[in-house]
Amino acid sequence: MANGEIVLGLLVPAHPHPLLCPEKNPGWARLREAYEQARLIIEESEAEIILVYSTLWISIIGHQFQGLKEPEWTHVDHDFHYLGSMPYKFKIDTEFAENLSNSAKSRGLESRVVSYHGFPIDTGTVVALSLLNPDNKLQAGICSSNMYSNRAETIVLGKSCSDAIKKSGKKVAVVVVSSLSNRMFTDKIKPHEDKIHSQKDDEWNKKILQFLEEGRLEDVSQLSRQIHQQIRVQKVVSFKPMWWLAGVMGQHNNFSGKVHAYEPVHGAGCAIASLIPKTEDVGDKEYDEDDVEEYHGDREVLETQIKEDEDEIDDSQEQNNEVDLDEGIVSTSRAPKPVGAYPHARKVGDLLYLSGVGPRQSRSNAIPGGPVKDSNGSPLDYNMKAQTIACIENIKTILEDSGSSLDDVVDVTSFLINMDRDFADYNSIYADYFGEIRPTRTTLEIKSLPTPIAVEMKVIAKIKN
Repeated sequence: MANGEIVLGLLVPAHPHPLLCPEKNPGWARLREAYEQARLIIEESEAEIILVYSTLWISIIGHQFQGLKEPEWTHVDHDFHYLGSMPYKFKIDTEFAENLSNSAKSRGLESRVVSYHGFPIDTGTVVALSLLNPDNKLQAGICSSNMYSNRAETIVLGKSCSDAIKKSGKKVAVVVVSSLSNRMFTDKIKPHEDKIHSQKDDEWNKKILQFLEEGRLEDVSQLSRQIHQQIRVQKVVSFKPMWWLAGVMGQHNNFSGKVHAYEPVHGAGCAIASLIPKTEDVGDKEYDEDDVEEYHGDREVLETQIKEDEDEIDDSQEQNNEVDLDEGIVSTSRAPKPVGAYPHARKVGDLLYLSGVGPRQSRSNAIPGGPVKDSNGSPLDYNMKAQTIACIENIKTILEDSGSSLDDVVDVTSFLINMDRDFADYNSIYADYFGEIRPTRTTLEIKSLPTPIAVEMKVIAKIKN
């Protein structure tokens, strides 16, 4: 039997509004129209199975797969019950469900098939299958989203689903059901009042959609680290569908992408986007994190993964700073810990002098873009742009905790370990941050740095009065 293949990837929203009341808001109507476009793309792809991963089917113990041949019920969403009921009857490929579970187990994951009448199917899955497969022409598979799984475990789950797809010998359309920003209004609103709840979320939503439009799925998967650092409400549920989708579709950027709609639904950013695999080269990655093939029971498999438990700490709890400008010493827990007996910065008069700052992350010591060498000293490939961004963001943090800012920088000294390889990438990122500020700058090539990084920068900045 020939190997099965993934013919299409889709991102669709979980909210019931496009299904139950699209006429009440122009944006909801546009989402409904985009759902219809996605349905036609599935039809044109000649897919035989739709595999759904919904962030609203939350599991606690391992990963679950729907195995009842014809689940039938009338569903009412617990948040939007006033919109009405959603009767459904789906066709599940039971053999495929068993293969999904077995493939997950073979990669070290806890998994099982659930197969009994009355087992609840979540709102997102009901909405997606009702609109994408209204006549049940295709069989479906449904995969849960484990509440506690991190990026590594979720990617392994995606890879295990890919294994099952290949074994099936069928053409499969994979669908992730999730909003982008998942911050909603906590009070009931009138349809005409709907808007994206947070401007920062809106900015990141559009960045994610830009990447998807460019077919850069793996970059979206790895972008979660940067998003975690900049949004206030840090919830990994927002990124799991992208981690899973990247895992199941091959962890590359080789797709034809299209965003069909992006609209607010009760404050959350909701989009419908499609990714069709291309046959050319796999596309350059902007980011480069470690990879993992099997799950070994540790939810911190990736060394570069910021600890999710720490990410959930409130801003007021996570800061443990020593900022004594009268004595001239500045240290902050929001920046990477110094590797020697020195502070992050020191004030002299009206100027702030920063120690050398690299791209390491404050809590995990992870190196965005990857380390330049392994523990044995063997060279590794790394991404200079990702390292430079992280380096400047660390500087920005120290400056802000010292009563200064990037706008107040007057002098920069940069140290690169490979000028020929890295200067162009470093220089382009530098221009993004400092092009309008225009501090004086010196850039030097050195043999190595104390940690396996490619760039370190030190700055002098003015102290705000």
